[in-house]
Amino acid sequence: MKAIHVTQFGGPEHMSYMDVDKPGIGPNQVLIRVETTSVNFADIKSRYGKKGGNLPFIPGLDAAGTVEQIGSEVRQLQVGQRVIAFPHHGSYAEYIAADENLTFAIPDSLSFDTAAACPIVSYKLLADIARLEAGETVLIHAAAGGVGTTAIQLAKLLGAGKVIGTVGSESKAGIALEAGADHVLSYAQGDFAAQVNDLTNGEGVNVILDSIAGTVTEQSLLCLAPYGRLVHFGNSGGPAGNIKTSDLHASCRSVLGFSLGTTRSKRPHLLRGVAERVLPYLADGRLTIKIGARFPLAEAAKAHEWVESRQSTGKVLLDVRS
Repeated sequence: MKAIHVTQFGGPEHMSYMDVDKPGIGPNQVLIRVETTSVNFADIKSRYGKKGGNLPFIPGLDAAGTVEQIGSEVRQLQVGQRVIAFPHHGSYAEYIAADENLTFAIPDSLSFDTAAACPIVSYKLLADIARLEAGETVLIHAAAGGVGTTAIQLAKLLGAGKVIGTVGSESKAGIALEAGADHVLSYAQGDFAAQVNDLTNGEGVNVILDSIAGTVTEQSLLCLAPYGRLVHFGNSGGPAGNIKTSDLHASCRSVLGFSLGTTRSKRPHLLRGVAERVLPYLADGRLTIKIGARFPLAEAAKAHEWVESRQSTGKVLLDVRS
C-alpha cells in the first residue's frame, strides 16, 4: 500500500510517499481502507520531533473509510461499515489498523470528508472539559481554523450566550463570523484582552479555548471571569505561556489541559460517548464543517507547508483514494 513516511525529524521535505506493508490487525482491531484523513497541527509537531517517537513513522490522528477486515473479538463493527477511527500508528496511508473502541460507525448520509473532519475535539473541549453552561460567554482563539470554526458552531448549539473569536490575521475574520462568532478580534494587533473586557462590560468571558500558548495564554487570563475555565489544548504559537498561581485561587478560575493523543492512548473510552453525541449534529445539518483545502495523499508535504504558512482556514484534508 501507499503511505507517507516521515524519515527524519524536520521540514516537510522529509515526508516520503512510498510503498509500505499493509498493517495486520489484532483480535480487537479492524482494518480500514482509508478514504480521507485530516491534517492537524499535532502532525506537524510530530514531524519536527516535538512529540517524541521513533523514525520512520506515519503521521496522522484520524481517518474516515470502510472496514475491510475485523479481528476475532470485534463485536460492534462489521465488514463494509463506513467509519471514522483514531489509529495508534498514523493515518496518512491507504490502510490503517484501529482498535474497535477507537472506531465509530457513521451514517450513510455523512460524507467521508465531513467524517474525517469530525469535530470530536471541539465538542470534548466545550462540553466535557470546560463544562459550558447555557448563557455563558466563550472566547475561541484561532477561530478561523478547523477546530475554531466548529467550536464556534458547537458553542452556540450548546447554549453559549456570546461567542468571541480571535484570529492571527484580520483577513481571516470573515471565516469566523461566517461560522457564527458574534465578534472577531485579531490577537496579533493590539490588546485583545482589553477589547474582550469591553465587549463583556468588564465581566470577562466564562470559557476560553486556547491552542496557541505563549503570550496569548498569558493575556487570556486578563479577560477570564471569576469561576472561568481556560482550556489549553495546543502550542501552535511555539513558546510556552506562564501562569501564576495568584491568578487562580482567589478568583476560583481554572486552567485545564486536553490532548487527543493522550486520551486516545490512556483513556480511549472517553471518546466513544463524545462521538455518539456529536455525530447527530453532523447528520442532521445543525453543524457544518468548513473544508479549507484538500490535497492528494501524495502531496501531504504541500499540505503541511500550507498549514505552516498560517494562511489556511478550516480543515485541511488529504484525499487518500484519489
